[in-house]
Amino acid sequence: MRQRQLRLVVAFHTTSAAMAAEALCRGLGLAGKLISVPRQVTSDCGMAWSAPPELRETLEVRLAESGVETAGFYELLI
Repeated sequence: MRQRQLRLVVAFHTTSAAMAAEALCRGLGLAGKLISVPRQVTSDCGMAWSAPPELRETLEVRLAESGVETAGFYELLI
């Protein structure tokens, strides 16, 4: 079984916002990947961005600058 680790989970209101976040992060070379929204988080769309927790500030700033609307930032053991 895989070891759980602390991750930053960014939830979105729309699938297009989740995909825009993925494109932005990949373009900036930021670590992370799209995942299904964990049960602990409620979200309007079924996708979230999972990244190392130390990227929280960077992601908050970059997503806001790019106009990508988020539904919340969560630190979870997943």
